[in-house]
Amino acid sequence: MAIEIEDKFDVPAEFETPEFTGVPGCAEAVDLVSHNLTALYFDTPDLRLAARGITLRRRRGGEDAGWHLKLPKAKGVRDEIARPLTRSAKIVPRELADLVQAYTRGEPLIPVAELETLRKVTSLRDAEGRPLLEVADDHVKGTVFGEDRHVDRWREVEAELVGGDADVLKRVGKILRKAGATPAGSANKLARLLGPRIPVTPVPDPDDGTAGRVVVDYLRSQVAALVAQDPQVRRATPDAVHQMRVASRRLRSALKSFSGVVAETTGIQDELRWIANVLGEVRDLEVIRERFAAHLDTLDPDLVVGRIRTRLGDDLAERERAALVRVTGVMSGERYFALLDRLDALVAAPPLTPLAMKDAERTLAKVAGKSWKRVVGKYETAQAIEDTEQREIAMHDVRKAAKRARYTADALKPLLGDQASVLAKRAKAVQEVLGLYQDGIVAQQIVLEEAQRAREAGEDTFTYGLLLGIERADADRSHSEFPGVWAEVTGEDHS
Repeated sequence: MAIEIEDKFDVPAEFETPEFTGVPGCAEAVDLVSHNLTALYFDTPDLRLAARGITLRRRRGGEDAGWHLKLPKAKGVRDEIARPLTRSAKIVPRELADLVQAYTRGEPLIPVAELETLRKVTSLRDAEGRPLLEVADDHVKGTVFGEDRHVDRWREVEAELVGGDADVLKRVGKILRKAGATPAGSANKLARLLGPRIPVTPVPDPDDGTAGRVVVDYLRSQVAALVAQDPQVRRATPDAVHQMRVASRRLRSALKSFSGVVAETTGIQDELRWIANVLGEVRDLEVIRERFAAHLDTLDPDLVVGRIRTRLGDDLAERERAALVRVTGVMSGERYFALLDRLDALVAAPPLTPLAMKDAERTLAKVAGKSWKRVVGKYETAQAIEDTEQREIAMHDVRKAAKRARYTADALKPLLGDQASVLAKRAKAVQEVLGLYQDGIVAQQIVLEEAQRAREAGEDTFTYGLLLGIERADADRSHSEFPGVWAEVTGEDHS
């Protein structure tokens, strides 16, 4: 994997490459060997990848021949995954095909275009000869396949950071523009070639300043966040499962909290809860494994006996890997693809209510207030329960209400500013202390289960007892801290 940081420019056929003198830190500009590059691009028949700014190609020639998948990360930055050339020129390697399933959703990948490029590269280097940036001057011939097959030719220049910083890229861009280059009108060569063939879904936007506009913009951001994490989860990128799960939870919370603005989303909420639960198995194992490792590292080595590090480390990691395989299996299924389709439809044509046309600040401030009142109501209900066990179960509902209030406040921070930040801080404090207590209870159960397995295998279980004591003490501490936390946040609320 590599992160590309680059700027692209359109230039006329007669463009003359300028001198790059005066670039900070650049001691020389070296012309490298020219290359003839041929790239075959793959997409679904209806160009779903191109519509998302994604390119998947098989390229021959040059120093980086092979398969390349480029996923957009931010303006001017792309996440590139490269794999060696395969024998077949028309079958996409399974690994790369899997990484775009969130976009293809069962549709086949076929060759849609070919680009032939004569590339001349100038390398900008520092005084020690280390490369800072490369300027590629490309003469391009593009061929579109299909019923409307056609050929197009053009010239473009690309400046890509290699070892320099953003100032180098900025300075080179200024020199190129002064020489007659203009910022590229398309994100990449393929987008320029395919042009109007790339599908564009009309997205009606609610008016600025309305509640509908704020809510829909937030929903779109979270749908994009969820889909962007899909290939990262499939690659087992650190924290990807957590981030995808958070996006699904934030979406579900927003649909609940803003049901007065966007209606008819109960079915989508149910499916978002389903995918969050699917992801939860991996995430929970990851968290508990790291938790136990941290506890064991704090103990005197003489107190860590038996196979406990293996059982609570390697064995849990193996269970985590197996769970991830199950997750990616689910993420290759029709139910998951149907959820993504429903999310796309939701943000493209949201079922807005009359309330969506109301003033955003006044309308959504009320929603934020109600979200906190819900937390208070759940707490009062729990405290009215005399049975200790049932009261603890009810306190779990307080934690869930606090999480929802926090997500609601986070969504409204750009609109409500400090008001939303204060609410988010209160909700987070309640959520975290109750979450620590719940995590301690779950951890104790796992320790007891693993200790029983160790005992049955004839292993020394002394350290399990120590861990159980640590977890119990942590849970008790969180339990005893909660009244103080609650008094603090509600005291601010009533001041």
